[in-house]
Amino acid sequence: MKKDIGRLGGESLIYGLSTVAARLLNFLLMPFYTHYLPPSGYGVVAAVFSYIAFLNIIYHYGLDQAYMRHRSEDAARAWSSALACLLATTALLTAPFLLFPSALAELAGIGPGGGRLMLYTAAILALDTLSLLPFTELRMRHKALRFALVRTASIALNVALNVWFLAGLGLGVEGVFLASALAAALPLLLLADLLFSARPSFDRGMVRSLLSFALPLLPAGLGSMAVQVIDRPIMLALSGAAAVGLYQASYRLGIFMMLIVSMFDAAWRPFFLERAGKPEAPAVFARVLTYFTALGAWTLVAVSLLIEDAVKADLGGFTLIHRDYWSGLAIVPVVLLAYLFNGVYVNFLAPVIIAKRTGEILKATLAGAAANVAANFLLIPPFGAMGAALATLLSYLLMAALVFRAGRAAGPVPYEWDRLARLALVTAVFLAGHYALGYGSSGPGPFALKSAAALLFPAALWLCGFFRPGEKAEAAALLSRFTRGKPAA
Repeated sequence: MKKDIGRLGGESLIYGLSTVAARLLNFLLMPFYTHYLPPSGYGVVAAVFSYIAFLNIIYHYGLDQAYMRHRSEDAARAWSSALACLLATTALLTAPFLLFPSALAELAGIGPGGGRLMLYTAAILALDTLSLLPFTELRMRHKALRFALVRTASIALNVALNVWFLAGLGLGVEGVFLASALAAALPLLLLADLLFSARPSFDRGMVRSLLSFALPLLPAGLGSMAVQVIDRPIMLALSGAAAVGLYQASYRLGIFMMLIVSMFDAAWRPFFLERAGKPEAPAVFARVLTYFTALGAWTLVAVSLLIEDAVKADLGGFTLIHRDYWSGLAIVPVVLLAYLFNGVYVNFLAPVIIAKRTGEILKATLAGAAANVAANFLLIPPFGAMGAALATLLSYLLMAALVFRAGRAAGPVPYEWDRLARLALVTAVFLAGHYALGYGSSGPGPFALKSAAALLFPAALWLCGFFRPGEKAEAAALLSRFTRGKPAA
């Protein structure tokens, strides 16, 4: 058992690091796009990739999960049938893109002149789908390193091709999608030995089993993705491509909180499942929420205080984001807070999953998606990008509340509401002070003051009574060891 758990931990680390590396590489493209694409062009990119993210759920329709579930029964039949299903549905779904690209582009809100982008979209979706089963097979064979290397190589190629096509060849928006299509083809080349390891064939019984497992996963996947990306197409329809570009550039700065939530999520699920049923588990879960929220709140405060100076800093005639996009920076704290509540939602999943009440998760996800769509239509017209950011925040708040209620019914957890209230108060005071006194100011003086305020956040928690006496003693002992030059044991 110890060996198995150790292997799980090692594989989780590799997958987690590859995910972080992938998102960081993709993040590097955002400053690049702001310098080589106008807001309207970046808005088209953001909107179309939102469609791609949503359509990926439909193209995949949970078949990778179904294959993993049935692989142990008959690996050859499961593989051949799953591959045949994917080939058939990919051909069916891709045909409209090939036959009516201009009509689909107009329907998507990018105009009939965007027909070529629809062809690139079809290529990206089809290539991603064909690599789905090979990647799944690597996971089942515990080939985590190969999985990570192939995935990272594809994203690195995407970044390199973007730089070449936009900065070198001046291809503009079309270059972004050409780069993505070519990068999506790389995994197929590197995993060809897996893809062609068996011929596709329809086994009626296996296909029925695969689809009966996969299709119920589709609504939850669509709902979850809608919360993440539906705001871009709605904003495109209501406010135009330039507004989407401004929104996307600032929204991507939420990566600092997103990475914290993603890494926590990867570790949290095995953590709480291993402790399910133990008498001390509820208290441990409660303490985890407190510490996670404290880290998230500190990140929220620090990034909100410093992000404007970081974005506008002169790096030898170059800024992190082009000045044409600076008007959207006000949404960054709201985006960070939305991701933080997404992390709280992930925390609240523990008692629900342990009690096997996963239907409640589907309800929360669909409710969040519906609220997101409604809030975007209501808030974008009067508030623009801020309205879209608030819609995302409200969606995650609703999802967290619904899952908390379901978890309380499944098995109460003694969450430390008094400490969380103190944390919320201190966070609100720091953010209010920032907006009242320092928002919009930049330069060495204000930056030093903001940096000091960010560093003082834990001290403010200490003074307000957030930390327990035992935690204070441990912190004081740790500080004492380091000040004496003796590392903690």
